[in-house]
Amino acid sequence: MPAAAQSLLAELSQREVAVTTGFAGAELIVFGTATGDAAGPGADIIVTLRGPNAPVVVRRKVRIAGIWLNGPSEQFEAAPSFYALASTRPVETILSAEERRRLRLGLASLPLSPRGKIEDPSFRQALIELKSGLRLYSEDPGGVRLVGDRLFSARLFLPPAVIPGPYRVEILLVRDGRVMATRDLPLTVVRSGTSAEIWRIAHDQPLAYGIAAVLLAAAAGWLGSVLFRR
Repeated sequence: MPAAAQSLLAELSQREVAVTTGFAGAELIVFGTATGDAAGPGADIIVTLRGPNAPVVVRRKVRIAGIWLNGPSEQFEAAPSFYALASTRPVETILSAEERRRLRLGLASLPLSPRGKIEDPSFRQALIELKSGLRLYSEDPGGVRLVGDRLFSARLFLPPAVIPGPYRVEILLVRDGRVMATRDLPLTVVRSGTSAEIWRIAHDQPLAYGIAAVLLAAAAGWLGSVLFRR
């Protein structure tokens, strides 16, 4: 393992992402080099970025008497809040399906565990589509750029909807369908400035936050009516 670890060196453009009030997303650059016998022509690099797990409820809309209502639902106990994968080529051509499931690589191999005995896979697919629509789940075959035979880089985008917490970047060096070396790098997403203070008040004093929000909305509505009247 020490030799394998030394054959893959990597770093991040930043180890901490600050979420402020005007946060519009952030780009993270992963770069490094592969050395040793496992590197060189024919080797592949896979980069993943995972966010903290969080429960998610997926509901199916049903139409009754012309009205759309919430129908059956399924709760996923530990769905990754964020997942991005970039690779030198499609991951299906790099690793077997069994190895991808074991390593939890790719959207099709994410360990999305429902609370109940789900028999309808459409709930799982709906969860992936919803997250993908918010740019919280993504796969980018060809997203890892090779410079020469040993240098590599990848760009991963964190959208505005990311939640704070510990994130994990994993880089894998693969040759002939086998993982030859891995490297783990931590990333932290934190709230900062006014955004952090609003979040703290909303969680620590929800009643006061709710009252203040209602009063602020009422004041904005009154001010708008006065301006339009003039």
